[in-house]
Amino acid sequence: MSYGDNKILLIISIYLLIMNVLLFFTMGADKFKAKTGRRRVSEARLFFLALIGGSLGGIAGMQLFRHKTKHNSFRIGFPAIFIVQLGIALYLIFA
Repeated sequence: MSYGDNKILLIISIYLLIMNVLLFFTMGADKFKAKTGRRRVSEARLFFLALIGGSLGGIAGMQLFRHKTKHNSFRIGFPAIFIVQLGIALYLIFA
């Protein structure tokens, strides 16, 4: 691997870390808003954050905050998005 490849890998890794932390805390914030009767984060926004790289953080947030765990769209959707993203990553790494 060249220096340029390492730099790209580092940038992608930092991006994914940020997206996962963002969705994790967004799940926590939405749970707090649900309990306190405040304006909620839309489901579309939660799925968008998962699609652009935060799926693992969303899964962790669901489990830790016990949020959206009864919604099949989230229970199945977040892991499905993660599996597709993992498949794409493995393909790009090994192709």
